Amino acid sequence: MSNVVDKRSELLFCYDVTDANPNGDPMDENKPRIDEETGINIVTDVRLKRTVRDYLYDYRGFNGTVGKDILIREITEESGLQDAKMRAEDFLLDDTQKRIPKKDMPNVGKMVEIIDRNIKAQCIDLRLFGVTLPIELNKGDKSSITYTGPVQFKMGRSLHSVELKHIKGTGAFASTSEKQQKTFREEYVLPYSFIAFHGIVNETAAVHTGLTDDDVKELVSGIWKGTQNLISRSKFGQMPRLLLKVTYKEKGFFIGDLDKKIKVTGCDNPLKIRSLKDFVLDITDLLAALEKYAAKIEAIEYVMDENLRLSGKLPGSFKSLTLF
Repeated sequence: MSNVVDKRSELLFCYDVTDANPNGDPMDENKPRIDEETGINIVTDVRLKRTVRDYLYDYRGFNGTVGKDILIREITEESGLQDAKMRAEDFLLDDTQKRIPKKDMPNVGKMVEIIDRNIKAQCIDLRLFGVTLPIELNKGDKSSITYTGPVQFKMGRSLHSVELKHIKGTGAFASTSEKQQKTFREEYVLPYSFIAFHGIVNETAAVHTGLTDDDVKELVSGIWKGTQNLISRSKFGQMPRLLLKVTYKEKGFFIGDLDKKIKVTGCDNPLKIRSLKDFVLDITDLLAALEKYAAKIEAIEYVMDENLRLSGKLPGSFKSLTLF
């Protein structure tokens, strides 16, 4: 088991989307989220966290076996989809991982103690992102478990204005058993969007959830490889391009706004961007900030797609970021 995180770090993640919908808005026909004033594409932090959770569940063994799990995931029982209280009770387990009947609980406080211990030990997404879980022994004996996540992301935003395309097509089946005509489908996609996320790994909150250095390695792997593995019909066409991790020496310090220190250049009309060949990523301000605060930085690690064109060369002092 690795040590609990004791140094703050900052993350900058850039990826692109081609002919896909990176994050639909269910309140607006599932259209990609776009700032109407600027034409900037917006992706929620919840979407990125889902990407990480899905990768860790599907590829890294956090699937409910051998004491490794993802807390926030869909689980269906005979009665239907689990709610938060039912999910919490999955971790009402003794030291042999056998389920403890609720009737054996003397009070909700004891129930909270047992569930809390087990979810922190088993659920990496709680250690990363925190959680609020309702706990109920009976209608008169209720409580909750709440943790602020050490890892927080701002909304992801495209570094250029985007174009929304409305696509219509036909389905494979008739609309009803009596009809011969096939159903119609409609969807909204973006021909291209280059998106940047900024995040913080907070060493102060890490103490409370038990976030470890190995958990953070799983996180960065999940960001990069999870994005590569978004291969459902609506999500296929997304690729990671740059992931930068800056670890600091000084407790509580971070530069901030790394996503605002990069920009897309070399294109006459941002709406016409269709691939990495159509622009250069200007990292001048980013490199200047990293150089300015070099004395406060312990390490800078990165992974980058070889096809991404930068305005300058990354310093040789930058280390390769290890991915699981």
